[in-house]
Amino acid sequence: MHKVVETLVARFGDRASVNEDVRNQHGHDESFHEMVPPDIVVYPNSTDEVAEIVSLCAEYRVPVIPFGAGTSLEGHIAAINGGVCVDLSEMNRLIQVNPTDMDVHIEAGITRKTLNRLLGSHGLFFPVDPGADATLGGMVATSASGTNAVRYGTIRDNVLGLKIVLPSGEILETGGRARKSASGYDLTRLLCGSEGTLAIITEVRLKLYGLPEANAVGVCFFDRVVEAVEVAAATIQMGIPVARIELLDDLQIKAVNRYSSLTYEEKPTLFFEFHGSRHSVVEQSERVGEIVKENGGSEFIWSDKQEEKNKLWQARHDAYYASMALRPGCRVWTTDVCVPISRLSECIEATRKDVNEQNIVAPIVGHIGDGNFHLLIVVDTQDKRELEIVSGVNERLVMRALEMGGTITGEHGIGLGKIPYMRLEHGNGVDLMRSIKKAIDPDNIMNPGKILS
Repeated sequence: MHKVVETLVARFGDRASVNEDVRNQHGHDESFHEMVPPDIVVYPNSTDEVAEIVSLCAEYRVPVIPFGAGTSLEGHIAAINGGVCVDLSEMNRLIQVNPTDMDVHIEAGITRKTLNRLLGSHGLFFPVDPGADATLGGMVATSASGTNAVRYGTIRDNVLGLKIVLPSGEILETGGRARKSASGYDLTRLLCGSEGTLAIITEVRLKLYGLPEANAVGVCFFDRVVEAVEVAAATIQMGIPVARIELLDDLQIKAVNRYSSLTYEEKPTLFFEFHGSRHSVVEQSERVGEIVKENGGSEFIWSDKQEEKNKLWQARHDAYYASMALRPGCRVWTTDVCVPISRLSECIEATRKDVNEQNIVAPIVGHIGDGNFHLLIVVDTQDKRELEIVSGVNERLVMRALEMGGTITGEHGIGLGKIPYMRLEHGNGVDLMRSIKKAIDPDNIMNPGKILS
């Protein structure tokens, strides 16, 4: 390892750091998982430089951990075997926009907010919004989703092609600009969700969408969570093309009111966003208002004013830190199951019952238009007994989701946190995944210890 560090410092100068604070910063994400720093952090500014770094690591069989913005939630970037952290933040160029074909070619280190700011002048936007201002390379690596997925799909649905660096240091391109292809194995989708365990993503091609002529937001309140979930399910089943449907339970609303100085009624709440023509946005809003009324909800309040829209989504995007503020000094253990929408109400109700019986603090938020919800369990990581209780709640939730035909993770990925449940979901498919990993990365240098134990 010393030889690799010495070579990288000589080659990259002040773009290679062994500073303890820098290494610690790159040894943890936003999760409760323990911080484990790399031996060195390097900041390449081109794919060729990434290939140079990986080739050196391959020669000495040193682990390589890609780093985007550090916003992941499953311990994805902990350097559990030491090694070299490759921080892609300096690779943040927009390479080419194709307005006619509605696609874009970018470097992996550009963040989604920066990308959309640059696309605005073309009348285009990229809709996948995981909440955090993550890098697009990191979003592809973790198969990110978020609030707009109910209408626009996840990042997996919107990736056209990638440029990657393989564990050998070889540079490879997958996919292209065509909207579909039946040509061979789909390497692009294989890498989407691979969490840095197969290659480092350095460039990305994405589908884009036209900025809607109009958009509006709506909010409504319920006495029970089950009523809110039933409204979301009915909205989807009626074919109303909503852009977002987000659930915050009463405890989560209380948390964001306190954290963000908001004044929402502290009840289970649905937030909606509608995209389209001015006429269609009004029509969608009115139809959802009828569904809300039929299911016992409050008056459906909607607005197309930007100030109101910003206020509404502030509550949703502040949910994570608002939850953490309920117990200062604690961390958040985030669950991430996704179930068929017909089973969502049952899953949430059983989970709330378990949370109440265990007397833990765990607000609920959810992208319930596609059956995905999260417990934001606020836990004292220094209290072993409390961690055991929370671990039990998490395991029962995972088993509940699998029994309902769901998945252990809708959008956060596996990282370190969900490895124990992989075989429960995939069975012998895990062995095939191991074979793929071994074929591409025989020396196990790419983010070792993630996804597969």
